[in-house]
Amino acid sequence: MRNAPYLLLNTPDIELWPGGLLRARSNHDARLLARASHVLRRKRDGRYLAVQLRGGLMPLVTRLPEEPGVEPALALLDARLSQPARMPPPSGPLPLDGLQQRLDRLGLDASAYAAQTGLPLVAEPACLQLAGFDRYRRPLWLTRGAARAWQRLHAAAAIDGIALDAISGYRSHAYQLGIFERKLARGLDVAAILTVNAAPGYSEHHGGNALDIGTPGEPPAEESFERTPAFAWLQRRAGELGFHLSYPRDNPHGIVYEPWHWCFRG
Repeated sequence: MRNAPYLLLNTPDIELWPGGLLRARSNHDARLLARASHVLRRKRDGRYLAVQLRGGLMPLVTRLPEEPGVEPALALLDARLSQPARMPPPSGPLPLDGLQQRLDRLGLDASAYAAQTGLPLVAEPACLQLAGFDRYRRPLWLTRGAARAWQRLHAAAAIDGIALDAISGYRSHAYQLGIFERKLARGLDVAAILTVNAAPGYSEHHGGNALDIGTPGEPPAEESFERTPAFAWLQRRAGELGFHLSYPRDNPHGIVYEPWHWCFRG
């Protein structure tokens, strides 16, 4: 099984992670995660809900059956465990249910925001593939096509003497909302945050085809990346490998210039 690609199975509320990739938060968690074939992880806050062990499912929270979205997540897990070799991974996008409730928490209307920015809604994929690890040794999840394209891009840059690293890849709608909530807690207002982060549901990161790219020694997601040999190389070569700069200067979406943000479009 480990010769097959690691897959993240996605549901609207819960992610099913393959064992061996998540960081432990205690010695008890470390022992369980080391033995788990899968981990159920709550999307809105990253809480570990249960682990699938050889002897069965072990809940890590009280009243697991009452967790929102746990039934479809467990059904997906049961299907994967019953026919792991023959069952193809889920495909297609997840439904956009609950998106307006997230925007309501920020005082945003979906139709008005889309009209103002020209940004399309971006659904989350039902399945993502491990594309390696980012600068911080976190798993980097992308769609299958984007994962392969990133690996080719990374290798081509290395051949030319350019070191690229990933800063971040796929982000869920719930994670995007968390970015806003953390910045609001620091005193920023929604209008200011929207110049740097797209509203939940409208970030290219949701689709699993976009990633933020950096180079060693350079701070992440800063305009200074524009002055590096890595950025000059991306300008020359990224297009032929399917990647495009999403937010150039004076883009029509109201997003600040992001020389680090590239999206795979094939």
